[in-house]
Amino acid sequence: MIVVTGATGQLGQLVIKSLLNKVPASSIVAAVRNVEKAKDIAALGVQVRQADYSQPASWDSALKGADKVLLISSSEVGQRATQHKAVIDAAKRAGVKLLAYTSILRADTSSLGLAVEHKETEDYLRASGVPFTLLRHGWYTENYTAGIPSALAHGAVFGAAGDGRISSATRADYAEADVAVLTADNQAGKVYELAGDTSYTLTELAAEIARQTGKAIGYVNLPEAEYKKALLGAGLPEFLAELLANSDKGVSKGGLFDDGKQLSKLIGRPTTALAVAVKAAL
Repeated sequence: MIVVTGATGQLGQLVIKSLLNKVPASSIVAAVRNVEKAKDIAALGVQVRQADYSQPASWDSALKGADKVLLISSSEVGQRATQHKAVIDAAKRAGVKLLAYTSILRADTSSLGLAVEHKETEDYLRASGVPFTLLRHGWYTENYTAGIPSALAHGAVFGAAGDGRISSATRADYAEADVAVLTADNQAGKVYELAGDTSYTLTELAAEIARQTGKAIGYVNLPEAEYKKALLGAGLPEFLAELLANSDKGVSKGGLFDDGKQLSKLIGRPTTALAVAVKAAL
């Protein structure tokens, strides 16, 4: 039995879809905060169990009988480490044979503020005694393609990444890799640095958007503080503006570049090219 946490999230849904290509629906459990939102998943024959990252007591029943667990990191920045620990504790009580955790690229050495809670989770997992695999995800290409409407409206891509290169891949690429590990044998103790095959700068992203739309789109590089201010002005909440601005600063220092190609090796094909992702977003 494989339990997927956060199964109604953007990554979680793609993981469930990919898992169904490899194992029977009857051996998959979708752990979700809101069961009502999981009707489509239940209709596929997948068992749905209620479990909330902010309700530690809910995880014992959610993980009952689990052989493997995919712990998809919580989206609640600032509360993640505590929430993840509750799942790890429940996995230990359940005697789970493998817990795979979606961390961040080079979590142990990353300069990104976003890495702090991931590293704390990794350290806790190591000390827990639960057999584990670290699936260190790089950046999702969708983190940038989601900003295409704004780029078209303003005639520019804004950021604070300088000439830093980003080795991103799509969520579907990462989901496929996560499933490859979940359905393979002898994965305990392995650490995967997962990133796209190729990299790009935000200048190159702007050029690709311009090429596909025929519109003049450039890249405007801002100091981190000014970029955060611009994001706040665009209506983003404080925590998200802080996260994105800090992440771009990390990009400028090489924090999201990787050329190891472990992701494409796991999925047995090249990762999705930037041009393809931009086209899909458009």
